[in-house]
Amino acid sequence: MVESVLTAVLIMTGLGVLFALVLASADHFLGIEEDPKLEAVDELLPGTNCGACGEPGCRALAEKLVQQEATPGQCTVSPQAALAEIAWLLGVEVGATEKRVARLKCAGSEGLAGRLAPYRGIRSCRAAVLIDGGGRACGWGCLGLADCERACTFDAIRMLEGGLPQVDIDRCTACGDCVDVCPLDLFTLMPLSRKLFVQCSSPLDGDAARLRCSVACDACGRCAVDAAEVIEMANGLPRIHYERDVAPAPRATWRCPTGAIVWLEGMQFAESPDERSAADG
Repeated sequence: MVESVLTAVLIMTGLGVLFALVLASADHFLGIEEDPKLEAVDELLPGTNCGACGEPGCRALAEKLVQQEATPGQCTVSPQAALAEIAWLLGVEVGATEKRVARLKCAGSEGLAGRLAPYRGIRSCRAAVLIDGGGRACGWGCLGLADCERACTFDAIRMLEGGLPQVDIDRCTACGDCVDVCPLDLFTLMPLSRKLFVQCSSPLDGDAARLRCSVACDACGRCAVDAAEVIEMANGLPRIHYERDVAPAPRATWRCPTGAIVWLEGMQFAESPDERSAADG
């Protein structure tokens, strides 16, 4: 009995050693040597894995950079000094990627959007949507319960007094956290140069929309008439064709009766003097 046990132990030990030798040999002869620059580049990247560069994480971007399939400028989170060091290390140009920011497809702050009843549930947009829609007359608008503010890794979102989230365009990295967390799909990521924007997502038109929110798009179509070369109406909302050769202009906003289509020169929503003082303090 003892001899059988010892024999089994010796056999298992021998197999273990054999397999270890096989794996070691395979790693030696078949293994792919990693470019030593990869670790250096990976350490220079911020490590936030936000995905704003278009890759699933910083390591994936580092691999693309070393293979020269991407440019350092694709990282919108790293400081310029780090990007310059990566470019020097790899012998490439920093490159430039147009900055993108999160924009909110809603302008219905408190007092502008109608309310059916006060919301007294969990202070979460997702919870409010599941329960009763947050008590708003418009079931498509921002609930103002700050899920996006809490989700923002870069502290680029803060709630204004009227209940809408304001995105700090200097801090926003277009990581997409706010896009993912919003249960009503109200955030979109846009290049900063795209200034013409429809800040409404109403599925209704005419009086049905305006009775629920005074700044809702009522599908009047005036913007599409004034800027027919870049705007068409689709499902009751203006659709802006940025892919066309004609650049949008502010005139598309001039006859909008509700202010649903706007020309953005900076941050989407203006702060009141009280809010600005509180932020500075």
